[in-house]
Amino acid sequence: AASKLEISMPDTVEVEVGDTARIECNFYIPENASYTYIDWFYVDRSNKQVRLFHITAGGVLEDETDYQKRLSLGEDKALSISAVTMQDARTFVCQVGAGSYGVGEKSTELMVYKVPSAPEIEPNSAGISVNSTEIPAIAKCVSKNSFPAPNITWHKNGEQLHAQENEVTMQSTLTRESSGLYTVSSTLYAPVTREDRDSRYHCTLHYRLRGELRALESREVKVNIFYPAEHLKLQVMPSSALVKEGDNVTLVCETDGNPQPIFSFFKKHLNEWQDVSLAEPDSGILKLHNVTKSNSGTYKCQSLDLDSMSQIEENVDLVVNYIEGVNVKMEPSSTLREGDSVTLSCDAHSPVDLMYQWSDEKGKKLKDGNQLFLSNLTFETSNTYSCKVMAPSVPGLEQSKKVSVAVKGKPRIVAISSPLYVRQNEWINLTCKAIAFPRPVVQWSINGTAHEYVDNQHIASNLTVRVNHDLLKAGAMCRVSNELGVSEKHIQLLDQKSTAESQGVIIVAIIVAILVVAVLGAVIYFLHKKGKIPCGRAGKQDITKPEARKDKIVVEVKSDKLSEEAGLLQGANGEKRAAADQ
Repeated sequence: AASKLEISMPDTVEVEVGDTARIECNFYIPENASYTYIDWFYVDRSNKQVRLFHITAGGVLEDETDYQKRLSLGEDKALSISAVTMQDARTFVCQVGAGSYGVGEKSTELMVYKVPSAPEIEPNSAGISVNSTEIPAIAKCVSKNSFPAPNITWHKNGEQLHAQENEVTMQSTLTRESSGLYTVSSTLYAPVTREDRDSRYHCTLHYRLRGELRALESREVKVNIFYPAEHLKLQVMPSSALVKEGDNVTLVCETDGNPQPIFSFFKKHLNEWQDVSLAEPDSGILKLHNVTKSNSGTYKCQSLDLDSMSQIEENVDLVVNYIEGVNVKMEPSSTLREGDSVTLSCDAHSPVDLMYQWSDEKGKKLKDGNQLFLSNLTFETSNTYSCKVMAPSVPGLEQSKKVSVAVKGKPRIVAISSPLYVRQNEWINLTCKAIAFPRPVVQWSINGTAHEYVDNQHIASNLTVRVNHDLLKAGAMCRVSNELGVSEKHIQLLDQKSTAESQGVIIVAIIVAILVVAVLGAVIYFLHKKGKIPCGRAGKQDITKPEARKDKIVVEVKSDKLSEEAGLLQGANGEKRAAADQ
């Protein structure tokens, strides 16, 4: 066992600003003797001890200091300081008096900390030129409200940067705010090359907490690097192989420099370059609207770097695909008559392979190929045919040409309103429809109000007249004629009243016939019920006998077992023969 007073205290106690710090003072007195007093002190800036507490067996005395109302003692006489501030970062002393065992003391360093805010990084907003004569500022990193002051390191693409004379430098500043907290900032200076256009920079804040080294990283940033162009690219949008007449085409000129230089466009004409004006020279874009084959040719884009005054140029060929000269030829080209045949041929010119397709005026596909053969022509064959010319290699490139096939012939009446049932003095419409080409003339044999309707080779005439005795008797004649012939047809008119009377006589006759059949059926049924007319499988009446023998009834017996029944039946019939004769 120890023979003297011993005191033990932690060397340091760490506490965050605003929290409560607890400093323990453990001591040992030989033979379990009691302490005489315990005093707590702090060491001020002049290295002088200022008492906080005097503790004896009789009680606790708290001295008047700036710590009043923030101090407390535990049952183990440990000192607690609440609402710790940065000013509390000092040395605290515990002194124990043990009578004959003497006086001893120990101290603890109270370390106050404040976790810094995450570092904020801002890249150079103006951009940096690779041709800069001075080492440029890359970015600035700032962290606020820390205690004690932290350190800042810089990183490029994940690797830490170190200061190099005339190459990489970091300038740091430390500011103590009125609150006692620190603000630290650091600026990175370093040369750049065109490869740094994709480089990423960030800063890291280093601080100590409870004896351990901690770190906070900022976000990564890129810096806008200015460098001259080394290559130029000129392309057609959409792809040159797919451009057709009517498209909107864009020529895009780009370089690998930053910023993009000034662009100029030219088109080659008779071995000379002609300037093509641009609405926005800085954009490097040439827009051609609704192009035609005249827009085909060689285009040149030229870039000018204003810093180095260097020029780069590139050429591209623009091919505008087209279809022109669509022509439809008809053989024979002479007048066509009904029964004739004709061949339609379609042709066109284009720098790419073409396909042909025929359809009728309703859009129905008839045939693929550049020829369409029509045989046995009729008026109904007369139609408008369309030849569609397509370029399979250029989607959407197509043109169409229509041709009318007209079959000539004398008129043919295809429909008339005959026979027509009418009444005296009523107004009626007489209709005559015909087909012909050239367009025919329709004439009526009677006077009236006529209306004509024409649809291609079809013509229809409606004549409105009033029925009289002469019209009813003679009817009407429709005459259709053109330069190739005449067709006529007669319309018969029937008196609806006479027709109705004839129909009435026929209906009466039919009704009488139905009644006679009904009466006859009733008589036969009555006689059958009275037994006058035998029927069934037991026998049959011979109706082929002479008339003088028809009054006899013959019964055929099918087997011997039925003989008795047949005799009885014959007797019964004999007794009733007179009634049957009646």
